[in-house]
Amino acid sequence: MDRDYQSAYGGNHDGGYRRQVGKRPVTDYGSSMVQWMRHRQPRYKGASKVEIERPSASYLANVLPPTARPQNPADAIPAKHLHSSLNKARHAVNVVRWTPEGRRLLTGSYSGEFTLWNGTAFNFETIMQAHDVAIRAATYSHNEDWLISACNDGVIKYWQPNFNNVKAIQAHHDPIRGISFSPNDTKFVTASDDASLKIFDFSGGVEESVLTGHNWDAKCVDWHPSKGLLVSGSKDHQVKLWDPRTGRCLTTLHGHKNTLAKTLFEPRRGQLLATCGRDQVARIFDLRMMRDICLLRGHEKEVSTLTWHPFHTCLLSTGGNDGSIYHYLLNEPNTPPNTATSIPPYDSPEPANAPAQTVYPAHRLQHAHDAPVWSLDWHPLGHILASGSNDRVTRFWTRARPGETECFNDRWHLGEAAVEGQGAWNARAGRRSMREEEEMELEDEADGLIDQTIPSKQAILPGLPGLSLPNANNDGTSVGGAQKFPQAAGNLPPPPFSLPGGIPGMDQARFAELLASGKLPPPPPPGQGLPPPPMLGANFDFSKLPPGMLPPGFPPPPPPFGAAAGGLPGMGSSEGLGSGGAGVRRRGPLPSQQESLKEEQRKGKFRPVR
Repeated sequence: MDRDYQSAYGGNHDGGYRRQVGKRPVTDYGSSMVQWMRHRQPRYKGASKVEIERPSASYLANVLPPTARPQNPADAIPAKHLHSSLNKARHAVNVVRWTPEGRRLLTGSYSGEFTLWNGTAFNFETIMQAHDVAIRAATYSHNEDWLISACNDGVIKYWQPNFNNVKAIQAHHDPIRGISFSPNDTKFVTASDDASLKIFDFSGGVEESVLTGHNWDAKCVDWHPSKGLLVSGSKDHQVKLWDPRTGRCLTTLHGHKNTLAKTLFEPRRGQLLATCGRDQVARIFDLRMMRDICLLRGHEKEVSTLTWHPFHTCLLSTGGNDGSIYHYLLNEPNTPPNTATSIPPYDSPEPANAPAQTVYPAHRLQHAHDAPVWSLDWHPLGHILASGSNDRVTRFWTRARPGETECFNDRWHLGEAAVEGQGAWNARAGRRSMREEEEMELEDEADGLIDQTIPSKQAILPGLPGLSLPNANNDGTSVGGAQKFPQAAGNLPPPPFSLPGGIPGMDQARFAELLASGKLPPPPPPGQGLPPPPMLGANFDFSKLPPGMLPPGFPPPPPPFGAAAGGLPGMGSSEGLGSGGAGVRRRGPLPSQQESLKEEQRKGKFRPVR
């Protein structure tokens, strides 16, 4: 039964009634990608044959992905709110990272947990305890095979794509604020509050060099996407460029007047460097000129993070300490009225001495979050922007559809008070909708955690790997992993030595007569189990015998296989075993849609109009 049916008819697998909730928005990029692949052609032949989009809903079929129109970065500005995702146990979201294939979003929280969210429906998928303390940085390798994360304890952990932790190293003794891979993924660099940068060999996890030169905490670091060049920002207001081979500081950029929050190379061409800090300004440096060429103004408080668009080199997004998200187009200054317009240094007679151009936001999400925005990350296709904030919410943003204008006048742009004053939003209905979304998220998380519950290892049947006994000596490699087999319970201790000579309390001549006539079976050889009497059968339960039937010194044999108390975890009773003896896991039948519909119709619902 799919989710839409359950949401509409209120049924669930347990037979109970669930409150009707709204449908979850789903963003599918498949149609636009197919449209582009069908009509694309080499760039030297001109633009695509698809008709240009116009502000009408009828042109929704002509929407193309951002990579199809490299000359139109304004079309990729994420102005529309898609979804807000939050965990059951809420903590500040310090890191958001899309998986390399773009199917899921990974978030790292202040509690040290990794949470995976679906990339199209934005619902909860899984959660795990990755670190013991707050996660401060995480990044994927360029070959998409590894993820490394860092925390407040200075510990770095290696993760495979299936989130199997294979290694943990103590890189620093202070919180790690930034981490970045080299272009060939053989090394990575870290920035810590101990005012140092460290370069590690990835395969061995061995520290290779320590870069010192900052006078205060190192807050961020980035490795150039194609060159041997590092950039770091510190609490001493300095931006430094480093040579990772020699560990020498190449130059220091003195542009900011407060603590640096983020330094990031432009990922496609690598010619620009973006920095931001607590002086409410973000700066763009040209590495060919070693100077700042753009000042990004507009924030009313500190700029806490920024990110480049994966395809458009002139589109930059920033997050502020007041919860706002601004989008800048470097080739469009967007100067406000009654403000002098500046020109870029490239167009001045003396580019080396010309002042930097001031650029204002092309779009503002003034009320994107209720607390500082700590992390931003673009989907690999460039159509969705994810944001993590101190308000413990992860939000998804995308571009508006053709002809859609309501999204520009919502509470994310104008605020709840202004929108409610215009009559476009009702606070009570909005809170009710938020509660429904939160309940939906909690249900998704509860459903997702059911499949991840690991049954406790109980000593049900001795000798079965993965089920340890109190006295069993296991290797402890993993849950349900390779375990040493304990001695089989069927191997009972040898009978007492007085058995061949007769049973205590019985005449010796009578015992010899019964043994000669065949009515009394001979004693088993030492080390072998006691066979059951012929008249009782192989599956007879010896525990049902009256007291005194077994000779003294003989412990009762174990119960038959099917008589184990409770059976095996995940298996039914002996009735569920096939004729061949193999265990078959059987599930109860799922409720059919017709039965659920008839049940609701008996309650007077969903009947045809008469």
